[in-house]
Amino acid sequence: MPPPRGGRPMNREDLKKNPISKGLLKRLLTYVTGKYKVLLGIVFLCIIVSSITSVLGNMFIRNLIDDHIAPILASKTETGVADFSGLLKWIRMVGILFIFGVIANLFQGQIMLVISNNVLRNVRNDMFKHMQTLPISYFDTHSHGDVMSHFTNDVDTLRQMISQSFPQMVSSGMTIITTLAAMIYTSWHLTIVVLLGTFAMIFLMGKIGGKSATFFMKQQASLGDVNGYIEELVNGQKVVKVFTYEDRAKTAFDKKNEELCDNATKANIFANILMPIMSNIGNVLYVLVAFIGGLLAIQFGVSAISIGVIASFLLLTKAFVMPVSQVSQQMNSIIMAMAGADRIFKLLDEKPEEDDGYVTLVHCKKEGDTLTEVPEEEALSFKRAHEGKGSDGTTSYVWAWKHPHKDGTLTYAEVKGDVRLFDVDFSYDGKKQVLYDVSLYAKPGQKIAFVGATGAGKTTITNLINRFYDIADGKIRYDDININKIKKDDLRHSLGIVLQDTNLFTGSVMENIRYGNLKATDEECIKAAKLANAHDFISKLPQGYDTELTSNGAELSQGQRQLIAIARAAVADPPVMILDEATSSIDTRTEAIVQRGMDALMENRTVFVIAHRLSTVRDSKAIMVLENGHIIERGDHESLIAEKGKYYQLYTGAFELE
Repeated sequence: MPPPRGGRPMNREDLKKNPISKGLLKRLLTYVTGKYKVLLGIVFLCIIVSSITSVLGNMFIRNLIDDHIAPILASKTETGVADFSGLLKWIRMVGILFIFGVIANLFQGQIMLVISNNVLRNVRNDMFKHMQTLPISYFDTHSHGDVMSHFTNDVDTLRQMISQSFPQMVSSGMTIITTLAAMIYTSWHLTIVVLLGTFAMIFLMGKIGGKSATFFMKQQASLGDVNGYIEELVNGQKVVKVFTYEDRAKTAFDKKNEELCDNATKANIFANILMPIMSNIGNVLYVLVAFIGGLLAIQFGVSAISIGVIASFLLLTKAFVMPVSQVSQQMNSIIMAMAGADRIFKLLDEKPEEDDGYVTLVHCKKEGDTLTEVPEEEALSFKRAHEGKGSDGTTSYVWAWKHPHKDGTLTYAEVKGDVRLFDVDFSYDGKKQVLYDVSLYAKPGQKIAFVGATGAGKTTITNLINRFYDIADGKIRYDDININKIKKDDLRHSLGIVLQDTNLFTGSVMENIRYGNLKATDEECIKAAKLANAHDFISKLPQGYDTELTSNGAELSQGQRQLIAIARAAVADPPVMILDEATSSIDTRTEAIVQRGMDALMENRTVFVIAHRLSTVRDSKAIMVLENGHIIERGDHESLIAEKGKYYQLYTGAFELE
């Protein structure tokens, strides 16, 4: 059986790494800048306009006081009449300036929403596309809930960063630059005071932000672990209830939830103390600037530093300190986003399923011993015209293996369904061996059964035939072709499989049956359902074949779900069938009905059957009895009964399968 599932926990080396590494940030920025350079250019322009208007507004205070208010007060004192004409003109000019800033902010926000949603769409598309290329072993070793957490929690952290934190950081940076230039222009003496306080803020930001980053990374890992556990418990809720596992499940969940709470609390404690510290340092700077500016005005006179300069510089100080504080605040979101991005890119960096095969499955027209490759549409049209038969007596359409050779030639071999294993050894993890020196053959049209206790290696053999895993030693040949040479998609297209655990998807019954062959017509799906003896109960559903199924077919009984799965395999019409406990969830009466359909389904096909109910394998050409990865007995039903070995004990009830 496959190794136990569970997401890879973060180790110390992971946590020591800087979450905002250059490589990670650069890779994330490729998503943002890749297709949206023009829009980002407009956003950057809007940020520049917004920053400049904000700084100019603060600097105009100096002009307001020194060039307008002070002369008006002086004029009123001398003549008793105040002239406000210049002031009103100045206010209109400043108002127009701020309107430009508001418009720039509006455009910036709207454009970033468009960019962020499109970037997240692209990230999810890439993740889902890559997920389809991953081997079965990845999903056997990773919790489904943790995988889902990549698409939900991790992507959501990116949304917040791209739509809010990223533009805020750029805007803050631009504001800091423009404000610093204005401060130096206004008073270089006071600028030195502000810069000293800013260095203290940056030092504290680095110290506290580093602590926060570590726990934010732990938080994302814990969140994935909690989601994985919840997903498993929800799927297995019936088992939890049956075995009264509620208390232990709650204890285990409390432990994981407590770990998440602890990491989230520590992360946010450091994050939340940062902003008050930054704000208070800003307030101290504000007081210092006012105090030192006042001293300079008293000491050197208004001509050296005017009241307008002091008032303007106080506003510039606020404008300078505020974006520095905002940077510290947005760092929390950026750290979380980097932790989420790190997990996303780890998924994207997972090694896809290797496929070095070059032999493909094609449709061929067979005339005598000559095979000629034809388009799929031609073969399907012929088959439908002859009521599902591949031959009209003189011409037939068959599946064939298209085998390219090094000299550039092509050969075609009809798919027969001849499967042979030679001295196969296998281990899932490279440590514990599961199969030992397994050899067997299944000639075209033969039914081969695997019998044995749980963990004996029955399902593993079928996993190897499907190339869900590759063998460590030995060979598997399909129609005398090493299956490593056959493209995996084509290999699996030639194999039909009905699993013990049935998976139905949200959609109609017809769509679930057609999942086996997306080009099948409604008539072909109905024919497959009749073959599997599923037609009668489907016809009695509220909308028949158009009945919508949800939650893995929760509206149906386990047996009905299994019948639909059998119909799905039937509509695929493959030359080789694998039935892994296909009738285990069906009662004895229904099994007899289904077995007749299965017999028709298995006709002229090579079939591998895994079964605990030995009554379903009596008619098998060969029965393989496995124990601890070894084939200990083989033969037909009669010969094995005559041997009076393990199969005899199983069949007579002297020994029961676990």
